[in-house]
Amino acid sequence: MQKPGSAKPAVTFVCVHNAGRSQMAAGFLRELSAGSVVVYSGGTKPAEHLNPLAVEAMAEIGIDIADQATHELSADMLRESDAVVTMGCGDDCPYFPGKRYEDWALEDPAGKDLQTVRRIRDDIRARVEELLGSLTR
Repeated sequence: MQKPGSAKPAVTFVCVHNAGRSQMAAGFLRELSAGSVVVYSGGTKPAEHLNPLAVEAMAEIGIDIADQATHELSADMLRESDAVVTMGCGDDCPYFPGKRYEDWALEDPAGKDLQTVRRIRDDIRARVEELLGSLTR
């Protein structure tokens, strides 16, 4: 599933605030792909900061996302991507024809306790592992 002329597939993770789910997914894909996938992450209404419990939950398993910033979703991210994974942004998520889209129904970690954020993190990891397998076949 690689772009013609590109050595690496690209994936964009999209959620509303780009502060929890999409950042955790991007962190997993960067880590698990060991750089073999270009990873973008954006939000339709980005928050000012990452969810501190998402950062903590990822740090518990050795993935540091603390240095990541929230980003507004851009048309360039989508244009460059082979796959776009949306997470709860509904009608705000733009659609680019010809792209592979997946919508992951994931609970929003905003305002949740650490135990809940860990469960969401683990769900995201399983989905990212499956996605990575499909990108590298």
